[in-house]
Amino acid sequence: MRDKLLMAYRSIRERRTRSILTVLGIAVGIAAIVSLMSVGYGMEEAITGELTGYADFIGVFPAKITGTTYVELGSFTDRDLKDVQRIGGIKEFSAMTFDSAEVEYRNKRVPIFFISGDTKELESMYVEPVGLKEGRWLRENDYKGCVIGDRVANDYFDEVVHVNDKLIINGEKFIVVGVFEKASTLYASDIDPYIFLTLRATKEALQTDEINYIMVRVYDIEEAEEIAEEIKEAINDNHGLDDFANAMTMGSMIEMMGDVFNIIRGVLVGIAAIALVVASIGIMNTMLMSVMERTHEIGVMKAIGAKSSDVLSLFLLESSMVSLVGGVVGCVLGAVAAKVISLGAGTALGIEFGAVVKPEVLLGGMVVAMVVGVLAGFYPARKASRMSPVEAVRHE
Repeated sequence: MRDKLLMAYRSIRERRTRSILTVLGIAVGIAAIVSLMSVGYGMEEAITGELTGYADFIGVFPAKITGTTYVELGSFTDRDLKDVQRIGGIKEFSAMTFDSAEVEYRNKRVPIFFISGDTKELESMYVEPVGLKEGRWLRENDYKGCVIGDRVANDYFDEVVHVNDKLIINGEKFIVVGVFEKASTLYASDIDPYIFLTLRATKEALQTDEINYIMVRVYDIEEAEEIAEEIKEAINDNHGLDDFANAMTMGSMIEMMGDVFNIIRGVLVGIAAIALVVASIGIMNTMLMSVMERTHEIGVMKAIGAKSSDVLSLFLLESSMVSLVGGVVGCVLGAVAAKVISLGAGTALGIEFGAVVKPEVLLGGMVVAMVVGVLAGFYPARKASRMSPVEAVRHE
């Protein structure tokens, strides 16, 4: 084995440029896999960490969800609200209205969704994690006041909307008392495109009192799933349907996000695997060239007693060494690239997260590199081992 290692090392060293290019081919593929998976794990931990802070929340909505299809089935009744409030273990309860209205600002009209509810609950859910860029948050007596998201302020109208500007919502004048900061990716879809109003404003000014979202906080996080089931059963019984209401805990949402991240990582690894396929072709090409160049040497080896298995193992060992070096270099490059990508992506998306380089990912990268090397080197090694010693020795 020692002689085989020395011969493989000598062969690699003699063809240094070709070997370096082959190592780089493997390294790029492994680096892509390591970096993308590490960034994916880092983003998942950052987002689930944010959601974990709301683990005592349960969101209830009157809709049927099938896969990615969301079908709204109506609104909650006063009886639904009273039944939910009677359930034990509930710490806080908030009913919300979610609807759309025509909004006019300086002669431009745009349909925009609005959210209304208990101002204190909405403040804890949205203002605390995101913050206001201008003005203040809503008070219960803000009958004609509203707070707007970043996209409403900057994108929907021809001119930027500021605090104290007037919006006409369904024919009623409202004064902007606050403007949200641009939300991070986690909150952007829930804040940036919306207008926030008090319940009184939606009932009296916008002529709607439909409650189509309930937010519940529980005392004990461990009981969240059980309470969610109780809420669903109570509301479904009121409406005589098995799936009128959906109650989603943050735990179930985190599980769903975990499944989504697994799919994303799978797709990214599949894309990165293309680089490994190219690298494996490079290894096969390198080894075939090596076999052709060393035909005479192979013939001499077999003529003085080397077995076909010795020749096979020699060339497999050579391709494995190239792959091993490529795997090590790829893991190092992947870890560095993951840190750089996470920094750039975090800045672009507005999420603070660091790449999580897991030992099992590095180990998996090394294993993949070795497997690719052995598989790609097998055909050239087998070709070399089957050479006739007489023909090989005569080869010039």
